[in-house]
Amino acid sequence: MISTQAWADAQRLWDFQQMGHEPRPCSVAIGLGSHDLGVADMTVDLYQRGMMPLIVFTGATSRTTSERMPRGEAEHYRERAIELGVPEDAILVESQARNTGENIRFSRAVLEEAGVDVSSVLLISKPYEERRAYATARKLWPKVEIVSASTPMTFEEYVDSIRDAHLVIDMLVGALQRLLIYPLQGFMISQTVPRDVIEAYDRLRHAGFTSRLVPDRSETVR
Repeated sequence: MISTQAWADAQRLWDFQQMGHEPRPCSVAIGLGSHDLGVADMTVDLYQRGMMPLIVFTGATSRTTSERMPRGEAEHYRERAIELGVPEDAILVESQARNTGENIRFSRAVLEEAGVDVSSVLLISKPYEERRAYATARKLWPKVEIVSASTPMTFEEYVDSIRDAHLVIDMLVGALQRLLIYPLQGFMISQTVPRDVIEAYDRLRHAGFTSRLVPDRSETVR
């Protein structure tokens, strides 16, 4: 059972991860690979609304996608987009990235190799990773304007779509941890995290939502 407090804390983390950007036309969209085909669906929706002329899907496989997406996250996203009506020549695939930093760096390299001039990027991720994706892109591609986007949905709707509330809360806790420690490691820009968000994060960790944490010694002294 997940306590009322844990649900409230998870909602606070979910709300904080939303960047609140309004989608607007950009040079290109980058869809970040994951277990969630909703990222591909949202990318297609934005393409069909005329928000960008070109899409890059990026991602290899991970422990959560190796069976579900054996051809790689980016390739499965590409197939989904074509199925939904996006022309094949409007999609580039980057199939090697295994983390958000590599998603950005390798996608940038693919675009440069294709000779695409990029001044702005619609960066499409899972809803609870908007802020992490934004912070990473700003660090690794500082001269490009980044507009964050994800499927518009509530925390409850996302839990229902994944069908595993504990896993979703684990992922929220892991995403927030990375916002706290990765700037110190040079992986993303630093962002102010409100005290109530940190308190919610700490309670969830103490309640056992820890499967998506990465080892970090600095947190032992926080």
